Amino acid sequence: MQLQNTQVAIVGGGPGGLVLAKLLQLQGVRVKVYERDAHAGVRQQGATLDLHEESGLKALAASGLTSEFYRLYRPGAEKVRVTDENGVIHYDEHTHARPDTASHHRPEIDRGPLRDLLIQSLSPGTIVWNSQFIAMQPQQQGWLLRFKNGTEAHADLVIGADGANSRIRPYVTDIAPLYSGITVVEGNVYHGEKNAPHLHALLKGGKLFALGHGKTLILSSKGDGSISFYTGTREAEDWANTCGINFSNQQQVLEWFRQRFSDWSDSWQELFASNEAYFIPRPMYHYPLQQSWTSRPAVTLLGDAAHRMPPYAGEGVNMAMLDALELSQSLADARFTDIAAAIAHYEKHMLERASEVTRITLESTEMLHSASGLQALLQLWA
Repeated sequence: MQLQNTQVAIVGGGPGGLVLAKLLQLQGVRVKVYERDAHAGVRQQGATLDLHEESGLKALAASGLTSEFYRLYRPGAEKVRVTDENGVIHYDEHTHARPDTASHHRPEIDRGPLRDLLIQSLSPGTIVWNSQFIAMQPQQQGWLLRFKNGTEAHADLVIGADGANSRIRPYVTDIAPLYSGITVVEGNVYHGEKNAPHLHALLKGGKLFALGHGKTLILSSKGDGSISFYTGTREAEDWANTCGINFSNQQQVLEWFRQRFSDWSDSWQELFASNEAYFIPRPMYHYPLQQSWTSRPAVTLLGDAAHRMPPYAGEGVNMAMLDALELSQSLADARFTDIAAAIAHYEKHMLERASEVTRITLESTEMLHSASGLQALLQLWA
């Protein structure tokens, strides 16, 4: 199938959308990425990303970006410590590597440098900034897209790469997400060595999993010196809206943590003691394991827009990048005479793969938040 005369619109400029744009440009396809951020310099929040050989790294290799990736990744940032609720170390990759380390190479990179790498690999003008998608309607054989800034664009093919709260997804399916039972409070402490010195030292430049009493705390060091983290607790689905906490108020968040984690050591409270931090509550959702839909001929999805899931298996960004690779391969496959057939093939295999990864992720989520979560994780990594 030839796509040289096809205009492709990718809505969303995260790793999945950017990798897809690069792969399509390598095929000579005309592509635009519509991104809601105002410009490329917007701060990238969230934890570091570990890329997997069979997915994220595979997509980068197909994009010809492997050497650039290894120029920017953070050696040693993948090393993990596991502690109990009192900060006692039970497992330490800084001193004892996992037996399967060689066969499970998962280098870490901060979100910002990965995004910059992908942006710089694209042809100038590929990304249309300040383009928040609001709606689209059929036009000829494709779609007319409308954006909040008042602009419009036509595309023969639209790919929704716009994340967990995708506005493209309703044009593909009405399958609703399911609440996992776990809500996280995502946080980032800037200048970690100054504002959380004990935990900065405990992290040792890597990652830390703390488990106890059915709760979790996952910390990651970042290249800019900050510490990102996720709490994990069982809460009602609407807790973030009904708890009465102003998550922009550092003192209120600290008081919540002191109460909710009262059976944990006080040392963890360092994460909430500084004004140089941000906090965001995030209920964790997933899609049904056996979700499926009838493919549309000129629109499809990738990443969290297609298969959102909790972060407890580290698969989110990797699945998005693998989606991008497999979609680009389907669109270039000579067996398919039109876009509709290529999309149907891609979606069938993507949904089957996502179902299995979601199952594994949900099992990991349940295990980590069980009364015996620490023991289960140690047995898994032994």
